[in-house]
Amino acid sequence: MSSPTRWELLKDPAEVAQEAAYRILRAAEDAIAERGVFRIVLAGGQTPEHCYSILAKSEAEWSRWQVYFGDERCVPPDGRDRNSLMACRVWLDHVPIPADHVHPIPAEKGAELAAREYEPLVRSALPFDLVILGMGEDGHTASLFPCHEHPADELVHAVHHAPKPPPDRVTLSVAALSNARQVLILITGASKRPTVQAWCRGESLPIMSIRALTTVDILIDKEAGL
Repeated sequence: MSSPTRWELLKDPAEVAQEAAYRILRAAEDAIAERGVFRIVLAGGQTPEHCYSILAKSEAEWSRWQVYFGDERCVPPDGRDRNSLMACRVWLDHVPIPADHVHPIPAEKGAELAAREYEPLVRSALPFDLVILGMGEDGHTASLFPCHEHPADELVHAVHHAPKPPPDRVTLSVAALSNARQVLILITGASKRPTVQAWCRGESLPIMSIRALTTVDILIDKEAGL
């Protein structure tokens, strides 16, 4: 599966967050008009958090949204490092999305069990309408890290020995994240510039494995550069 990759250079993280929120709402409108439901996969991180705070103040057919998560850290449900907790705190708890339409990864059960339990839910949701991703300074995305290998037939991986704490995580696979009508990658900050340059040189990075059924769109600010 291949898909075009489109880069859009924006002024700063605030502009990236604003453009991302606009694209998410537009994708939701299109999906609901065509299929009656909008299935979105969320990312953690500061730039997505800013985007989510914009969505919290927006109007949408929230009852038609189904929300999934690209990865999660194996910490307690109320752990401050949980991606799902952040999304609920800044956005999901402030809009009328039915509680049973939000599907957190049960990572508090441990990576192996959580991955097994989340896999049927992911399988039943494919293809996603939109996947939101970030990129780490090492080129990782979700919890797909350099030099980590996972079974190719899995939709959800148990992750151990992550290079940043906590070491145990759960992540959607490349296959699951790429089985999406659209993928939107948000990249901000000067610390990401060397990795972006490596990407443009064609060096092997986990983020480069992600595809989409239509397009992969990358919103990047001037500090991260091109």
